[in-house]
Amino acid sequence: MTQDVLGPDWENRTLPLAPDGVGRLHARTSPEAPDPVATLVHPHDVGRRSRAVLYVHGFTDYFFQDDHAQAWAQHGYDFFAVDLRDYGRSIRPGRTPGWTNDLAVYDEDLTAALAAVRAYAYDQVLILAHSTGGLITPLYLDKHPDAADALILNSPWLDLNASGFNRTVTTAVLEVLASYAPRLRVSRLQEPYGRSLHTSTGGEWDFDLRWKPIEHVPVYAAWLRAIRRGHRAIAHGLDLPLPILECTSARSGHPLRPTQDELDGADVVLDVADMHARGPMLGPDVTVVQIEGGRHDLALSPLPARRAYERTIFQWLDRRGFTGTSH
Repeated sequence: MTQDVLGPDWENRTLPLAPDGVGRLHARTSPEAPDPVATLVHPHDVGRRSRAVLYVHGFTDYFFQDDHAQAWAQHGYDFFAVDLRDYGRSIRPGRTPGWTNDLAVYDEDLTAALAAVRAYAYDQVLILAHSTGGLITPLYLDKHPDAADALILNSPWLDLNASGFNRTVTTAVLEVLASYAPRLRVSRLQEPYGRSLHTSTGGEWDFDLRWKPIEHVPVYAAWLRAIRRGHRAIAHGLDLPLPILECTSARSGHPLRPTQDELDGADVVLDVADMHARGPMLGPDVTVVQIEGGRHDLALSPLPARRAYERTIFQWLDRRGFTGTSH
């Protein structure tokens, strides 16, 4: 255990993972690069309550939303977060941040994180996942249906934000291109959203730009192919047996040229209509709620939307019988 960057009330621990596997292009960029790790983050006083939640971040992201974690604690839940391999606290020299060519590689990260959480003998463990984490996690639970007791999705990435024609063409091209040039940069992360968040560019949040950069983030061919394969699995339908809450913004904005109004209170990264269409495909028990004024990360939205998002979560949990208590 070491003190976390969030301060003296927080701890983190490194979760060793197996060496990059044969058959998956590894993230190493030099022969001396270390094996992958994940990192579990939590307040120092966990283990006193009967229920817990594990947070899974999105692409080019990491856990820093301690304000949101406090809301969980106030409602009787121990809060944990995992920085997946090659993200945030788990980035290591000589490895490509955020790289994978197979989303199934994160099964090991989630299994390790959940095992560490379950070691506290909680009665119930929930998963909270954002954006790309909201794609990775349902695919994991499809293979490990007993790994969690409920799933809460914060603007999950369930389809490509593009026209139907572009989705079809992009997917077909990627299947070929990624086989021959897996590390070809086919796009980059759009900058307006990240700039609207960070304090250095007028936003409210002071996150680490080494771990959550807001510019010059490459998108690689094999990585995007892995995402599209995940989208295809969602489109075919899952049958997750646990209750699911999907929260989204009430509207989308332009991803390339958003207005200030859209940056302040809309999802300018993904199309909420895709989430509303695909969310019910995850299982038989899915509740979809729109948050007025919400951004792509609802936990980083302006305060009224942020609090509405939290009320939505805890009211839903109360209705479903997930009432946090002490051991």
